[in-house]
Amino acid sequence: MSLLQDWRDQAYSQEMDQKEGEKLWREYFTLEKGIYEQILANPDEVVTGSVAELAEKYQVPLNIFVGFLDGINDSLVNPNPIETMEEDTQVNLGYDKEKLYYNMVEAKADWLYNLPAWDELIPADRRKELYLQQKKSGTVVKGKKVGRNDPCPCGSGKKYKHCCGR
Repeated sequence: MSLLQDWRDQAYSQEMDQKEGEKLWREYFTLEKGIYEQILANPDEVVTGSVAELAEKYQVPLNIFVGFLDGINDSLVNPNPIETMEEDTQVNLGYDKEKLYYNMVEAKADWLYNLPAWDELIPADRRKELYLQQKKSGTVVKGKKVGRNDPCPCGSGKKYKHCCGR
């Protein structure tokens, strides 16, 4: 079984009681924040290494680091093969700043997108734009309703009630 599947089985286990789950996620979010603080402090460095080496570098358990890789993978310039990775798989953490910020907003991870490091990486007005763009992306906008006496939208020239409204 791959490392990713092991992580998902542990993190999303149905057998885990609520206290265990809260403890796991509290630990995960704390460690995740620490990793992001380190990689955002040096944004131009593309960190590479094996999964085990990077877990050791950031001083986190292997399973937590695998969860981190799962979370950041959509924000990477060159995504990692997370579905098949093992401890010796070479991975990189070369991320797209704006995409990472956008995805953090999408995940509602305010402890991450409010990190002070973002002040240096993306100007405040651009961060606000990205925030609003993400929030609007989930909004469904309905078109104007066709009235029964309006011209039919199919282009027949008939009133809607005598054409497609039947």
